[in-house]
Amino acid sequence: MRNNGLPRGVDHLGITVPDLEAASAFLVQAFGAVPLYDNMTRDKPPFGGIEAQRVLGVVRGGEVVAMRMLKLGNGPGIELFEMRAPEQAKAARTSDIGLQHFALYVDDIHAAASRFIEAGGVLLTEPGEQLGIEEGQGNFFCYGRTPWGTTIELLCTPDRSGFEDIEPVPRYVPPA
Repeated sequence: MRNNGLPRGVDHLGITVPDLEAASAFLVQAFGAVPLYDNMTRDKPPFGGIEAQRVLGVVRGGEVVAMRMLKLGNGPGIELFEMRAPEQAKAARTSDIGLQHFALYVDDIHAAASRFIEAGGVLLTEPGEQLGIEEGQGNFFCYGRTPWGTTIELLCTPDRSGFEDIEPVPRYVPPA
């Protein structure tokens, strides 16, 4: 079915990590992620040079060492990139311009927060009630940082009464 060029949804999120194996292990332990396949492996030459600059927008001297696609619940995939580059910047903070966090919908935020910590993540706050129009019975959220610095929000929004009547279309909720 053609959709006039409009997206059907988010397919995956790409995250650059300092160590592909450690990041994969964290996502598996913290969120039950399932590694699907490695698109690039260390037994092949890294993808770099002018072609990597043109195709991926990496900086001069940057190269992709390894790539892995993981499945995360019923949502989009997570594609991990291990790259090397001169003057590689740290992960964006929530105050930086651009993509700075992604949120994972959970049914039990306290259990999810515990798994996050046990896997090596650091919570910025304990789970707390959602604010503003997202307030509601059982609506909680918290932010945390992965071992490599990416910010992840955990959220649970079973009560959507504060905003569902004013939405022009229903907000996405991952299937149970």
